[in-house]
Amino acid sequence: MANWQKSDWRIKPRVQMPDYTDIDALHQVEAQLASYPPLVFAGEARSLKQKLGAASRGEAFLLQGGDCAESFEQFSADGIRDTFKVMLQMAMVLTYGAKVPVVKVGRMAGQFAKPRSAATETIDGVELPSYRGDIVNELDFTSIARTPDPNKMLKAYTQAAATLNLLRAFSTGGYADVHQVHAWTLGFTESTKAAKYRDMANRISDTLDFMMAAGLDGGSTHSLRTVDFFTSHESLLLEYEEALTRLDSTSGKWLAGSGHMIWIGDRTRQPDGAHVEYASGVLNPIGLKCGPTTTAEDLKILMSKLNPENEDGRLTLIARFGAGSVSEHLPRLIKAVKDEGANVLWSCDPMHGNTIKSATGFKTRPFESVLREVREFFAVHKAEGTVPGGVHFEMTGQDVTECTGGVRAVTEENLSDRYHTACDPRLNASQSLELAFLVAEELSSLRETRTAAAV
Repeated sequence: MANWQKSDWRIKPRVQMPDYTDIDALHQVEAQLASYPPLVFAGEARSLKQKLGAASRGEAFLLQGGDCAESFEQFSADGIRDTFKVMLQMAMVLTYGAKVPVVKVGRMAGQFAKPRSAATETIDGVELPSYRGDIVNELDFTSIARTPDPNKMLKAYTQAAATLNLLRAFSTGGYADVHQVHAWTLGFTESTKAAKYRDMANRISDTLDFMMAAGLDGGSTHSLRTVDFFTSHESLLLEYEEALTRLDSTSGKWLAGSGHMIWIGDRTRQPDGAHVEYASGVLNPIGLKCGPTTTAEDLKILMSKLNPENEDGRLTLIARFGAGSVSEHLPRLIKAVKDEGANVLWSCDPMHGNTIKSATGFKTRPFESVLREVREFFAVHKAEGTVPGGVHFEMTGQDVTECTGGVRAVTEENLSDRYHTACDPRLNASQSLELAFLVAEELSSLRETRTAAAV
């Protein structure tokens, strides 16, 4: 968009954003952030866009995962390491099953803001603003804690910068050595219930042994010791986004300097809204959450606004319908994409449509529902002859008990054991790996079907 300016969103209708009471403090924070270096760079965003373009054609696969909402209090090097480790484990399994490169994108280094179903919350007759993530206010139910504080944007920037620094070190400093990741993956298969997973891990081991025997070991092959790892978050707090937006001197286009990829949520995808306006003008890859209320007409308008040049890898449509509803909604959106001849990457978010309240009072997600939605997503794409290009989910490397089910059989009674999320329930490491094996099986089956059809 030649005439687009990074502040154009301000004249559009805004939703899911806080009302700051201290406007002078807000302006001071925005000015300070605008003077800081961007967190990511245009060349990185272009590289990710190219990789996502390959995934849209079935030549790669997108693995996008991480925290529901990053926390100031729970921030630690160990937490970043553990989530990064599980992402690498999952990528290993997917690469083996799909026989294509896996594009690794974390919900990290910027996933601080959260949309809410209501602007306020009432407890014992007291009404206060809803908690909107640590970048906005605090979880404690007090007037001071719930008052939006613009200075929290500065703390979010600092934490994001530290997170990115560590991720870059892990990605290139030897921690991501393929043999080390293989050892972690094998550790998961110690469960007596995971025989089918052990079989796949053994086959991976045989492949690595062959590579070492052929002289392609991690000591001599750079690609086996390093990975490309990108960051992403929901572009929700637009004051923060605008302040970190920079003009790329190479292309003359605007870059969202807050993360490699940003996405628009199901609650903020109004075609004439502020969030769509902002995302339309930056060069980064853009994600768009598509829920049951997404109409074909709205999707066509959004695709035109967000990807007017119809670039490969520019727009990822993240389907989030809920188990049992995918076949009802996804085909009509696929038809809208086909009607427009649009280049998009289809990704599956099996988390947000499967949230329930347990009998014990905790918000949870039944793991079987998560797996079912993934299966339905692949089945619809197989029937439509389109490419299921990725998965998007909320997970953590911590041993939490927030989603029921899985190999370790977390029950509703177990939820209180290690329920640490600040917002929505996340998959733990074991459940994340189990999901990766399911997706690998689906991709392997899809590859075999295409090979047979080609013959």
